Amino acid sequence: MPSKGKKKLRRSKATIKNKAKQAAGATLGSSTNSLHQTEAGPVVADASAPFYNANDHVAVGDAITVGTPISSATPATPRNAPGLSTNLDDVDVTDYLLKRGYNRTEEIFRKENMNLGPDGRPQHKSTEEMGFKKYSKAFRLLKKFVDGNLDYYKHELKKFLWPIFIHCYLELVEGGWPNEAKTFLAEFKDTFGTAHGDDLKLLSTITLSAHVKENEMTKMYKSEKYHIPVTRQVNDLVLGYMTKEFDNGGHTIIALLAQYCNVKYVDRGLADPHSFLAIFHNQPNARIEDADVMEGIQGVYTGAKGNAAPDVQLRLGPLPMEPELVEDVRSELEEEDRLHPPTEGRSTLLDEFDNKIKREESAEGPARADLPLPPARARDVMNEVEKIKQHRDRFRIEGRTGGVGAAVSICMYTFHNTLGSYTCMEFSKDLKLVAAGTMDSYIRIWSMDGKPLKSALENGNQSVTNNRTLIGHSGTVYGLAFSDAVSWPDSEGNSKPQAPQLLLSSSFDGTIRLWSLDTWSCLCVYKSHDGPVWDVQWGPHGHYFASIGWDKTARIWSQDHASPLRICVGHDTSLSALAWHPNGTYIITASDETDKSIRMWSVITGDCVRVMTGHHHFINTIECAPNGKIIASGDLDGNIFWWDLEKGVCIKKSKGHGKGGILSLSFSVESTVLVSGGVDGTVRVWDVELPADGSKPVGGAAGPTVQAENIHVNIGDSIGPADRTITVGGQPQAQPTSAAASSTGAANASGTSGGGGGGSKKKGKEVHITPDQISAFPTKKTPVKKVQFTRMNLVIAAGVYEPER
Repeated sequence: MPSKGKKKLRRSKATIKNKAKQAAGATLGSSTNSLHQTEAGPVVADASAPFYNANDHVAVGDAITVGTPISSATPATPRNAPGLSTNLDDVDVTDYLLKRGYNRTEEIFRKENMNLGPDGRPQHKSTEEMGFKKYSKAFRLLKKFVDGNLDYYKHELKKFLWPIFIHCYLELVEGGWPNEAKTFLAEFKDTFGTAHGDDLKLLSTITLSAHVKENEMTKMYKSEKYHIPVTRQVNDLVLGYMTKEFDNGGHTIIALLAQYCNVKYVDRGLADPHSFLAIFHNQPNARIEDADVMEGIQGVYTGAKGNAAPDVQLRLGPLPMEPELVEDVRSELEEEDRLHPPTEGRSTLLDEFDNKIKREESAEGPARADLPLPPARARDVMNEVEKIKQHRDRFRIEGRTGGVGAAVSICMYTFHNTLGSYTCMEFSKDLKLVAAGTMDSYIRIWSMDGKPLKSALENGNQSVTNNRTLIGHSGTVYGLAFSDAVSWPDSEGNSKPQAPQLLLSSSFDGTIRLWSLDTWSCLCVYKSHDGPVWDVQWGPHGHYFASIGWDKTARIWSQDHASPLRICVGHDTSLSALAWHPNGTYIITASDETDKSIRMWSVITGDCVRVMTGHHHFINTIECAPNGKIIASGDLDGNIFWWDLEKGVCIKKSKGHGKGGILSLSFSVESTVLVSGGVDGTVRVWDVELPADGSKPVGGAAGPTVQAENIHVNIGDSIGPADRTITVGGQPQAQPTSAAASSTGAANASGTSGGGGGGSKKKGKEVHITPDQISAFPTKKTPVKKVQFTRMNLVIAAGVYEPER
C-alpha cells in the first residue's frame, strides 16, 4: 500500500477514537443527527450530524473496532437499531459521567433510560404500576417493612401506616374503583381496629368520589396535611427503603407522603425552657413532641388514642367482700360501738362500714368469684374491724387543696454507716418493722419501736437485739415486700400483730424467697425467672404476689404454688417497676432502656389490657391510687406522669425533683395527695387534682394564674410559700426578719425549714416546679429511697445518709 494511503488510514482511526469519546460525553437524548441509508446506496450524512465523518462513515451508535479498515461501502447502523442499548454500554457513558463527576447528569440519564425499551421507544407501564393495583402493592410493602423492622423503631414506624392506608383508600374511591377499594379495606382494616374502629366504619360508607368531597372527615384528610412526628433516623429508614423498592411500590408511598403528609422531626429530650419553642408554646416543662408536634390532623385524629391499646373494658371498682365476712364484721362493729360509743361529731364504726359497702356496690368492680381467695378466718374479721377504726380516725385530706394545703406530717428514718450497700427499703403495714436489702445478699430487719425481735423457736434464752439478719440469697437483694398486717390489742391490752407475718424478697440470683418473721427463717424458694428479679410485691388481699425481672416478663404467683400462675409477656426490654391495682385483679409494670412503656395486665387472664407510652427516661417507680382510677409514675429525670387507667392516656406531668430521679411514690387514703421521694434528698407533696400547667388559680382565690415558667427551684435553697423555690443541700438565702418570721410560722403547712442565717447562697442547677406541687421537705444529704402513706395518712420516709453528696 502506498505511504499516502497508510497516512490516510491512520487519520481515519484517530478520528474514530476521538468521535467515540465525544459521543460518550455528549447528550445522547437528542437524536437530530440523521443518518439515512438508502436501499441501494451508501450512507448519506445530514449536514447537521455532529458526529459524522465523511471519510469514516461511522455513526454514534455503531460498534467500533479500532484497527479494522473501514470501507466506504460499509453501511452504518441506523439510530433506532435494536442493538442501541448494547452499543451504548460499549461506549460506557455512565462510567464516563461518573469519572468526570457528573453525578446528577448520570442519575437523570439512568432514569430516562429506565423507561425505554430495547428499541429505544418509551415503554408503557402495566396496570399494576399505573392502575388500582399499585395502592395495595404499596401499602403491603410498607406494612411488611414495619412489621419486619426492629422493635426499637416499630412504635414510630407504625405512625406511617394510618395516613398511607386512608389515602390509598381515598385514591381508589376517587379513581373510580369502588370494588377494589372495598377489597383493600377488607384486607387491611384489622391493622387499625383498636385505635380507628369508628373511622373504619365511616370509611366503609364512602364508595363514590362525591362521598369524598362531601364527608367532613375525608375533606379534612384531603385538604390538611397529616402530621407524623418521628425522629430523623426513622424518617430516613422509611425513605431509604422506599427508594430502594422504588419499582415495587416505593414510588407510590413517597408520592403520598409528599402530597398528603408532613413529617416533623422530634427531639426525645426535654425542650430547652429558654428556647423559642418553649416560649412560643408557654410550656417550659413540656417536651417538644407534646408542645409542637401533634400526630394526625387536628379535629380528626390527634394520636391520643394510640396509648389506649388494646381497647378492653376495665373493672376498676373494689373487689366485694364475702357475704359471710360482711355479716361477721358488722356484728363485731355493732359490739364495738356499744362498748365504746364514738365522740360527738364522729360517725359510728358501723356507719363507716356501711358506707364502704355501698361504695363497693355502686362502683363497677370485678365479681367476687373472679379472684379465688382462701376462705376468711376469725383473724380476718378482727383485721377488718381495725381497718375500719383507722379509716374513721385518720387525718382527712378531702377535696381540692388548691396547691396550698395539705399540712401532712412526715416521719423520716435515716440509715447511717451503710457504706452504700443498701439497695431497697420497706416498711411493714402495721409500722412495727422496717427492712433493708443489701448488695451483700442479706436482709436486715429492725423493730421501729426499739423492742427486741423474738423468735417463736427460742425458748427461755430470747434475743435482746432489736434487729435480725436473714441470710439465704446468693446475690444482691433488689426487692422486699411485707405481707398485710394489722396490729390490734390482745387480751393484755398490748398492740401485737395477730396474724403470721411474712416477707418476700427478690434477688440478683433469680430467686424469690418467702420468709417467716415469727421464726426468722426461709419457708420457700420460688424459681422461674431467667435472670435477676428486680422487684416483688404482695397483692392487696394477700395470697397472691407478683414479680418482675430482667427476662422482660412479669409473673403472678400464689404462695402455695411453686411455679407462677401467669406469665405476662409483652415488654421489649427488662422491667423496672411494679404495682398492684387496689382490687387485686390487675398489675401495672414498666420497662426500662428503649421500651419505656407502662403496661397493665389482667391477673385473671394474664392478658395486657392497657399500654401507656410517654416517658423518655428510665422509669423508677409506679404507684396506683387507692380509688383505682389513676396511676403515677416517676422517672430518672425527676418527672411524674399521671395516667388515666380507663382511657389509657397521660393526664398531666409534674416536675420539681432535681436530676437523679424519683425513687418512691405513695398516694393518700383519699387519692387526693401524692408524696414522692427522690435522689435530690427531698420529699415532695403534690396535689392530684390541680392541673400541672397552672391553668387554674393556686389557692382557690381569684387573681393572676400561676404559670409554670415562673416557678423554679435552685438546688440548694429552701422552699417558701411566697416564691415557691427550693434549694436542697445548700445554705438558705438570707431574708429580712419579718420574712423569716412569716416563713417560720408557715413551716408546718408548707414543709419549709425556714431560714435566717447569713452567708452567700450556694449556687445550684435551676429546676422548674409545676404549680401542682404543694410543699417540699428537704433533707441534708439523704436520698429518699422510700415514702409511704399509712392508713392514718401519716407519711413515713427512709433514706441512706451519704456525706459525700
